Amino acid sequence: MGKAEATGLSFTEIGEEHLEDVLDIYNYYVMNTTVSFHTEPQTLQEMRQAVLNGDHRFKSYAIVQDGSMRGYVLIARHKNKQAYDTSGEISIYLRPGQGGRGLGGEALSFIEEQAAELGFLVLVATVCADNEPSRRLFLKHGYEQSALFREIGYKFGRWLDIVSYQKIVG
Repeated sequence: MGKAEATGLSFTEIGEEHLEDVLDIYNYYVMNTTVSFHTEPQTLQEMRQAVLNGDHRFKSYAIVQDGSMRGYVLIARHKNKQAYDTSGEISIYLRPGQGGRGLGGEALSFIEEQAAELGFLVLVATVCADNEPSRRLFLKHGYEQSALFREIGYKFGRWLDIVSYQKIVG
């Protein structure tokens, strides 16, 4: 039995039944943090397009524990040019209050396995430089910092930096 199974954790491909939860989780970060660089709440249709994009390689998964959705993890297109087809951008969003319980690390391990099976060579994660928990998570799991963009975003009355991390998984 793997660690995820031992903790009652599972990953389910996101469907219509998960969209309201995904939207609530994401919009919390939009309205209250610099985790997302959106400045206005997303609509259900925008979220549907983001997580149910119809491309069999770019998938989103609900993080479920004890029958409750704790967050979601996804592989998105890194760049929309063919030479980037073996690269994916990953994101993990946990329901507020769920951090610090190991869910992010489990989700990261899961999505790396899925990415390798789907033929991805490299995964990229880009986070706000202020987001220390995410930065620590990626470094702890073998990602290397590959970029730093200074003052690239503006939210809550201040300029924000982003940091990109990458890991070869394939």
